[in-house]
Amino acid sequence: MKQKHYFSDEKDRSVAAIVKGIDRDVEWGEDILMLGLGIVMLSSTFAPVAPPVVLLPLIALTFAITSSLARINYHRMERKLSDSMKYLDSYEQAKLRPICQVFVDQPMGSLRESYNPLKNLKRLGKSAIGGILINPLWVPIFYTMGVQIVEENNLGVLNRAVIRVEQRAKPEIELVTEEE
Repeated sequence: MKQKHYFSDEKDRSVAAIVKGIDRDVEWGEDILMLGLGIVMLSSTFAPVAPPVVLLPLIALTFAITSSLARINYHRMERKLSDSMKYLDSYEQAKLRPICQVFVDQPMGSLRESYNPLKNLKRLGKSAIGGILINPLWVPIFYTMGVQIVEENNLGVLNRAVIRVEQRAKPEIELVTEEE
């Protein structure tokens, strides 16, 4: 069964354990997005053998998969943080407020909302303009790239909040790291 909080054991219920876990999950989300970007960047090597009708939808699919995995990871971090907060006293919860605030200020809708063109008319419009300027086959690429950019931005905001909390709780985090 998947772990529903950031603690490895009952003795390890601390702010440091949560920050360490969220930091690891943020890095995982960033790695997922970078993998997708790397695959897309390498796709040009297949251009001589794969026609655009095949290659361009695969690029859009790559962006869709990696941004979806990053979104799932983001929602999982939010749930694990929420479940972990139950084990902390109010003083420790206050230390994590910047991270919690990111999830409040940057709520991530469902994937269904992100990929629904009718709920994202601005993104659809920008994608259509790009398709008109370049090639209509690029519309799905621009659209899914827009979702990817939203994911990157949210992970960047979350990462900055994690860094702020790490800097404030540095002695406590170093103590946990030394014990391992």
